[in-house]
Parts: sequence; C-alpha cells; structure tokens
Amino acid sequence: MARKPVLKTKKKAIDGEHETTGEGYERIDAYDPKGVQRISGHYDDILKAIGENPMREGLLKTPERVAKALQYLTHGYDLDPAAILRSAMFKEDYSQMVLVKDIEVYSMCEHHMLPFFGKAHIAYVPNGHITGLSKIPRVVDAFARRLQVQERLTNEIRDCLQATLRPLGVAVVIEASHLCMQMRGIQKQNSVTTTSAFTGIFLKDQRTREEFIKLISAKLH
Repeated sequence: MARKPVLKTKKKAIDGEHETTGEGYERIDAYDPKGVQRISGHYDDILKAIGENPMREGLLKTPERVAKALQYLTHGYDLDPAAILRSAMFKEDYSQMVLVKDIEVYSMCEHHMLPFFGKAHIAYVPNGHITGLSKIPRVVDAFARRLQVQERLTNEIRDCLQATLRPLGVAVVIEASHLCMQMRGIQKQNSVTTTSAFTGIFLKDQRTREEFIKLISAKLH
C-alpha cells in the first residue's frame, strides 16, 4: 500500500515518484508496484465502459495515476492507530479537558467511493496518562484514510482513544460535506453532516459535555 511522503537526502526509493525541492531534500512517494499494476489494469476497462478511449493522449497515464491515488487515499489500512497513541504516551497528573479541534478530515465514502471532508473536534479527560498532541490528528488520518462511513469513523476514533489512553472520558464530533450528496443523488451542495460519540464523563456529566460543545463552537483563534 502507499506510504506517506518521506524526506530523503541521499538514497532514492526504487518504486516511487521523486521531487527535488529547493530545501535540500527529496520528496518520495512510494507505492506497491504490483498493486498499481493490478488496479490500473481495471481502470483501462472502466474507461472503455464509460465510452472513453484509454489510448488517447490525455488518458494514457490516467489508470496508473488513479491506482497511485487510491493507494495513497487508503493507506490507513497499513497504520495502527493505537500504536500511534502509544508511541507518545506520558504519565502526567493532569485531569482537565484536553481538546484538539478543527482537525482536517479527508476520507472516502464506501458506498460510492467519493470523498467526504470536513473537521473533527476531539477531547479527552486524562486519567494518569496523556498523549502527544500531534498523535490525535494522526489517529484521525489513520481511520479516515480508508473506505468509510462518517458514523463508523466517529466511533472508531472514540473507541481507540478510550481503549488506549483509558481516560475519564472521550468526546468526538465530526462535521463533513459528502460529495455523494453534493455531486450526485440529491445534489444538495450546502448540506453538512454532523456526528458525535462520547464516553465516560462526557456522557455522565452534563456540565463537561456542555463545556466541550461551547469550546468547539467558540472562535478562540
């Protein structure tokens, strides 16, 4: 499966796309060549099935490009979200809410394989352990970069944080726009879907839940 871009100064990947920047490093996007070949072969047939000519100039490399894009957009299958959290877990005597809001979310609807995108707001109340702040958006990416439905994505993020960090509670809210609603079907361009999932103190204590809602609604920056 596809890997995220990595920074290299000397060595080059055998199977990958290379981009030399002006900052002294190379961007290398590595892909599984067998997977690319398998997926691209199917897209030749798909192009023919919709009435296109895969041999015309503009489409000659389209099957390969689509195959690489799909590998990248679904690279979350190769990631372990719990391991991401455990890689930066620290003992800390802090028992107030930790909130990371406005996390960008990009995923693909499993029903039509069209994108949905928006923002996630995630909070937890530690119970002896905290995690590095950057790990929370990484967990979002690990689950989002798969074929998904927004409801399951919301629950998976919640359950991972709860099971790994064992906090006093977790709160997750995702707001997203779905191209399967905006480009096809009902074609409602301004619709936004909101999902939420809570555990522990966010379920039991109304004041804590209200504080979370107030914080994610406020413009503090």
